[in-house]
Amino acid sequence: MQITDTLSIPDSEIDERFVRASGPGGQNVNKVATAVQLRFDVDSSSLPDDIKSRLRTVAGSRITTEGILVIDAREHRTQGQNREAARARLVAFIQQATRRPKKRRPTRVSKAAREKRLTSKKKRGELKAARGKSRGEE
Repeated sequence: MQITDTLSIPDSEIDERFVRASGPGGQNVNKVATAVQLRFDVDSSSLPDDIKSRLRTVAGSRITTEGILVIDAREHRTQGQNREAARARLVAFIQQATRRPKKRRPTRVSKAAREKRLTSKKKRGELKAARGKSRGEE
């Protein structure tokens, strides 16, 4: 299966199981196994290590403790459509994992912004202090 121009996954690394789907569909739901449970072993795959680690974070709770990514597809009535949907979701996860996150550059508050904040605090404090003195409570 082709993911990007340089990255592809052999079909031998993907395990597909067909199970009976729940929900509407009448008798067809009860007798035909149309839902697909796609399993992809991230740890033993041919993906580069940096993509594997990012894929674990991208997939989140869909990864088991053994490092297997489980994708369920049961939104269509046919096995073929569900199979394609599951594979498309796997491709989307891997493509998302191939993008490196941008490094955060720490920024500083400018001197002018700091001065502005302090002068406004000072003005506000003077205003509050002046409130009590006008009543003659001293």
